[in-house]
Amino acid sequence: MRVTVCLPEGAARWAADLQRALGPQATVEPWQAGQAPADYAVLWKPPAEFLTAQPKLKALFAAGAGVDALRALPLPPGVPLVRLEDAGMGVQMAEYVLHALLRWYRGFDRYANQAAAAAWWPQPPQRKADWTVGLLGYGQLAQPVAQALRGLGFPVQAWARTQREADLPLFAGPAGLAPFLRSSRVLVALLPLTEATRGLINAERLGQLPDQAYLINVARGGLVVEADLLAALDSGRLAGAALDVCTPEPAPPNHPFWRHPRIQLTPHIAAATLLEEAVVQIAAKIRALEAGQPISGVVGADGY
Repeated sequence: MRVTVCLPEGAARWAADLQRALGPQATVEPWQAGQAPADYAVLWKPPAEFLTAQPKLKALFAAGAGVDALRALPLPPGVPLVRLEDAGMGVQMAEYVLHALLRWYRGFDRYANQAAAAAWWPQPPQRKADWTVGLLGYGQLAQPVAQALRGLGFPVQAWARTQREADLPLFAGPAGLAPFLRSSRVLVALLPLTEATRGLINAERLGQLPDQAYLINVARGGLVVEADLLAALDSGRLAGAALDVCTPEPAPPNHPFWRHPRIQLTPHIAAATLLEEAVVQIAAKIRALEAGQPISGVVGADGY
């Protein structure tokens, strides 16, 4: 069994760790042009020639949770694309969302401005019951976020494409989106970027949020119509936004998000792939496929 690792950086480390995890029944190598075709590939941002040199792949494993960039490539037909499921990213995502929410909810930005002016002005406390957090998307990475938020006493609800059992209020489908938005004081974007979700957070959807709502986007910049977001912020309809993603990335120096007083922008760091956890997960799935067993995390035709 041959496994190739094609990454912009760190391929040798991934290959060495995956070799140890799979053992002697596998040959795992960083990809190089002219290499023998592989049975399995771990990849991220591969060059065009990589895919044309792989005629016998059984599965492609993304080295990250988001797969929209990979789905845009001419992937081999019939070869499953498998995303990472959590692999340590859920806790990081929860940390980011908690930090962004608490900074706004507790007014820490306001206190920083007051401190710069040597102003001692305590503000009245907020009621958490008035700060319902809506998770736009309720996949695997959203669940640690919900758990962390509820652990601090925030009301949490979610929206998903389809109705299913959940341990929180769950809105579903197109009919559930507007009532979900109307009752979300804080909106956390956690959806993958697909044909159906691109531009989903537009003027209409922002207008359905409560007045002075707050947006946290830890998913993909393409979910948001940026001009509509800026208009909602400038009009005062939206209180602010914490954004870990934007379009394009990296954000150029003249991107309006850098300078907007109501936006906190970070460079796509909400949740990074943790190598050890990712290798354990990928190795287990390769062994399952070799044994003819089903695996989770296979990306569907709709990007989910």
